[in-house]
Amino acid sequence: MEPKLGSPQNTIDIIKKYNFVFQKKFGQNFLIDTHVLDKIIAAAGITKDDVVLEIGPGIGTMTQYLSEAARQVIAVEIDDNLIPILKDTLNGFDNVVIIHDDILKVDISHLAAQYHSGRPIKVVANLPYYITTPIIMGLFEKKAPVDNITVMVQKEVADRMQVGPGSKDYGALSLAVQYYAEPYLVANVPPNCFLPRPKVGSAVIRLTCYPKPPVTVQDPALMFRLIRASFNQRRKTLQNGIYNSPDLSFSKEQIAAAIFALGMPPAVRGETLTLEQFARLTDLFCEICKQ
Repeated sequence: MEPKLGSPQNTIDIIKKYNFVFQKKFGQNFLIDTHVLDKIIAAAGITKDDVVLEIGPGIGTMTQYLSEAARQVIAVEIDDNLIPILKDTLNGFDNVVIIHDDILKVDISHLAAQYHSGRPIKVVANLPYYITTPIIMGLFEKKAPVDNITVMVQKEVADRMQVGPGSKDYGALSLAVQYYAEPYLVANVPPNCFLPRPKVGSAVIRLTCYPKPPVTVQDPALMFRLIRASFNQRRKTLQNGIYNSPDLSFSKEQIAAAIFALGMPPAVRGETLTLEQFARLTDLFCEICKQ
């Protein structure tokens, strides 16, 4: 069994031992701060009853910590070059299963059924910036049985997930995340906690999944099309954003009527609407379509 990872020196030793070359296409930055690792485990609330899905285990640093806290860890890694390293660094951790696959193609419901009798699992990940949103939205939209998602992401992405109307960071991602989960910022993490150092700051955020969304809406898919249309052209009014969207086919009169019924002025911008207001606007459009 390899020495416990988490310290800079042990991480460097493993990288040298395997002549590992960081792949830019996978956005690889390995965590080398044990305090941050402890914070992630604590924030996720992992106990010996839990099954944890780790996305992108890298060389197995966080996997070792997860293994000591959880009943079972399922580590999904896409990079071929990391599989032999993981088999080495996780040798002796008998409650870890390594799956060599792309997380976007993995059936998480099947994993939950296989390892946790279909009960909700916890997800932990150090996510590369370029694929953060597809992974998180994939977990939500596939309705995978997930209790919470505790992830390391670029700081500006964490900020976008938790803000409300009126902020420059508020957008489609904010609304999508807050429809499915309650976000909580755990910690900001500076670049010196990683190897190699990223150019930007990171943050750990926990998303506690709602048993049911906080708002009721007749057509969630339509609501998200309206949200995307509202933020695709931030400087335009809500009315123009919806009218110009290729995904929507409402007339100017219908859009104006819905905005009026919502109690908003004609020149309102999408960035000022709350999730509840977008849900109400969606229901108004649903009623218009029935007429």
